[in-house]
Amino acid sequence: MGIFNRLGDLVKANANDAIDRMEEKNPEKMVKQIVIDLQKEVNKATQNLGKAKANERLAKVKYDNALKISQDWENKAKTALSQGNQELAKEAISRKVKADEDVASYKSMYDSISAQTNEIEEQVNTLKAKLDEAKSRQSMLIARSQMADTKKNIAKSQGNFDGSSALEKFNRMEEKIIQKEAEADAFSEIASGADTDLNDAFVQLESDSKVEAEMARLMAEMNGNSPENNK
Repeated sequence: MGIFNRLGDLVKANANDAIDRMEEKNPEKMVKQIVIDLQKEVNKATQNLGKAKANERLAKVKYDNALKISQDWENKAKTALSQGNQELAKEAISRKVKADEDVASYKSMYDSISAQTNEIEEQVNTLKAKLDEAKSRQSMLIARSQMADTKKNIAKSQGNFDGSSALEKFNRMEEKIIQKEAEADAFSEIASGADTDLNDAFVQLESDSKVEAEMARLMAEMNGNSPENNK
């Protein structure tokens, strides 16, 4: 027996450990399961209450019938006595005594069943109150559990997040972007400078042509070959 008791204790201990792990791992599921279990208990207790009330009504019917039979035999005994028939009255009273025994028996049975029914009804009401409380607290407990998980996950993320390293990476990216912007501006200046040089060359060429023309005109005048004289 000692070995079997120890094995039983070990099984219970393992089962309790499994329940504890489940409660820690998924309390939301456990809360829902508690409500489901309470609902089953309420349904079962309600069914038992229905059976108890049915038995109570049956006992009440038997008790009322016994009372009626007793009263009927009493009335018959009175009728017999009123007519001077004591033998018949005595027989009726004998039947009434037997009916009174049935009345006492059915009353005892009815009172016992009625007391048990009231006790079961109180238990049902208590279970219903617990179920209502569990349902009202279920959503709140689940919300609190989810909020705790969220806070825990955020804390873990913050613990694994290196703010200094991220900021350094951000600064490096900004430096690379600044470098790209500088290169783009440099290429723009080079392209703009090439166009300016080309324009300047054409301007200079036009200016040189004017100078050559003016030089030719002056030389012609000095040689007496004025364009007006040539006309």
